[in-house]
Amino acid sequence: MAIDFIIEYDCLPKRHLTPEGILERIKEKQRAETVIQWFREAGDERPPSEMGFEFSRSAPDERAGKQLIVVQDLLDHAAVLDAHAHHCSACPANRSGSPFGCMGFVQYPISAGAEAWLLDRLPVPDEPLVWLLLKQGIQRLGYDGSSVRALRELDNQNQADERIYFMSPEAPRRRLGELRVSGDQALEMIFGVGDRIIPNHAGILLLFFAAIERDLEASEIQEISSFDRAIRAGFSFEMDAAATGHEGIREIISFFHAMYLAWKLDVALFVDA
Repeated sequence: MAIDFIIEYDCLPKRHLTPEGILERIKEKQRAETVIQWFREAGDERPPSEMGFEFSRSAPDERAGKQLIVVQDLLDHAAVLDAHAHHCSACPANRSGSPFGCMGFVQYPISAGAEAWLLDRLPVPDEPLVWLLLKQGIQRLGYDGSSVRALRELDNQNQADERIYFMSPEAPRRRLGELRVSGDQALEMIFGVGDRIIPNHAGILLLFFAAIERDLEASEIQEISSFDRAIRAGFSFEMDAAATGHEGIREIISFFHAMYLAWKLDVALFVDA
């Protein structure tokens, strides 16, 4: 399971295959390549057409079930991506530089280290303008972390090796002067606003988590939410995935980078958490 995200920049591949269709095929290709690797490491040299595995699927409104998947079927379904990949080379929403780089994933379960890293990026009272904005946002919009806490409590009902959403049974906390913020609240601010992060909200999140420069005057902070692309172009992305060896943190940085590009392009970031 993962948090999927897509920069909703219009393009021919999305029109022909739909964003969901592209994402499904990317996952199928990755799953097929992983299974092939497992077979090869076990000394099995059969072709993908003779490789199969059981895939379990469940949802609240349906019974859990297992389906036998043939690896070659996944590869065949994903092969249509190849005919559309050339459109991605010059696309401004291509975050990774690879085909369909406007899409990505943050894998579950989220580690305690990644949660703590997010909290460490929040502003302190020494940054009064952004800190006050954070405090007001939490209070006015009611970010109490309850929606994320419900998932953590669901995890806590499982065995330690069956955690789905979070590695830690307790949310980390950080004191920011008189303001205390938990990992549940931080994640709720990011992922608890619906299935689309609109540009205005994206700009504020980028500011809160130091993904863009925040040593700004009040007038400059107000410009974060403006619709002027020229203003947004003046902000560089401040997170560095290469500076950490923590895979979970790198994935979250990739998510923020996608949010940053969506904000600069004035489009929404679709999120399926």
